[in-house]
Amino acid sequence: MKNLALHWQILIGMALGVGFGVIASSLGWGDFVSDWIKPFGTIFINSLKLIAIPLIVASLIKGITDLKDISKLSNMGLRTIGLYVMTTVVAIVIGLVIVNVVAPGRSIDQTTRDNLLNDFAADAGNQITAATAQADAGPLQALVDLVPDNIVGAASSNGNMLQVIFFVIFFAIGLILIDPKRAAPVKDFFDGVNEVVLKLIDLIMLTAPIGVFALLASLVVEAPSKDLFVALIMYSACVLLGLGIMIFGVYPMMVKVFTGRSYRNFFAGMSPAQLLAFSTSSSAATLPVTMERVEEHLGVDEEVTSFVLPIGATINMDGTSLYQAVAAVFIAQAYGMGLDLGDQITIIVTALAASIGSAAVPGAGMVMLVIVLGQVGIPEVGLALIFAVDRPLDMCRTVANVTGDATVAMLVAKSVGKLGEPRERKLDDHYAEV
Repeated sequence: MKNLALHWQILIGMALGVGFGVIASSLGWGDFVSDWIKPFGTIFINSLKLIAIPLIVASLIKGITDLKDISKLSNMGLRTIGLYVMTTVVAIVIGLVIVNVVAPGRSIDQTTRDNLLNDFAADAGNQITAATAQADAGPLQALVDLVPDNIVGAASSNGNMLQVIFFVIFFAIGLILIDPKRAAPVKDFFDGVNEVVLKLIDLIMLTAPIGVFALLASLVVEAPSKDLFVALIMYSACVLLGLGIMIFGVYPMMVKVFTGRSYRNFFAGMSPAQLLAFSTSSSAATLPVTMERVEEHLGVDEEVTSFVLPIGATINMDGTSLYQAVAAVFIAQAYGMGLDLGDQITIIVTALAASIGSAAVPGAGMVMLVIVLGQVGIPEVGLALIFAVDRPLDMCRTVANVTGDATVAMLVAKSVGKLGEPRERKLDDHYAEV
């Protein structure tokens, strides 16, 4: 088992969990599963929630301080970040439109929904209470809530992640503005914290097969229904459709309109990096090849690629954000929870903010999804519904992330007069063999 790739281990864990759940359900072992199996799934979910805030703090500080100085932030930096934010919002909106139209979670019958809702009655009550409080608040209360009066208190709950992100951005800007010699130890510290947190993600993901086994076994025992698996296929189709629209529609259209480059040239230049992104599920691992392809095969100046692409690997997660939006609404639908316009706007804002701090490694998107779910009041244990197909979808959404990075690099280069003709070096053709 340990020699298998992680995604195969997760798929095996999922299959074993479902099989064990069916057997346990038929033999009347429901209490045994709830008492002795389900807690391991809860521990796995709690482990993901445990590192959510350290991950977003360290990763976001690293991404912003890589801008080096405030002048770059105000010139090329603002253009870069603005375009990244725009494409991310477009991706989230596309995901929300698709999942609301298709409604994959609605295929689960009412009996199954009632069982699931009974298990999470407390969470539903909390959501109703929060919605009532929000309705009674003033029109600018959301803006007031964005600024915490105590960062330690804000960091005590994943539901306050927007407040934490506000403080981290404020802190990182201050770090850029002070003497670089004094800032260096602080930046090095958070760079180190970022590396530690990424390693913790690796360790937690090693337990993913056990966590998925426990979660799905308990889910089958508590709400046995084939509807869940039909809905899961529909959910995957929604994610893939959204990613396909971004990769083959939005990105090449933006390149064509703003730079005049053809679809064929764009994909010919980016295809090796896209294939590597698909195989590694990591924007960071693909970054050297992405930079080489964008610079030599798409004609972007080195000054732009060395600035825009590393920042993009940290804060531009279009595919991840789209998946988070689809997953959040799908899980809410599965539990029969209605999301009004305000909730879906919250998903847009939270997924956008979470994507900025999302690490460019496999599995980090699932951690960020915990934040999105918590912000809207959707039960985090619903992750069990989508974990089985997360790895192949992660491979696809990483392709979208890398393609979005290249698109923004070309647009920024065009805006500052740094986009020229491709200048391919034949010695670098070995990348095409990756």
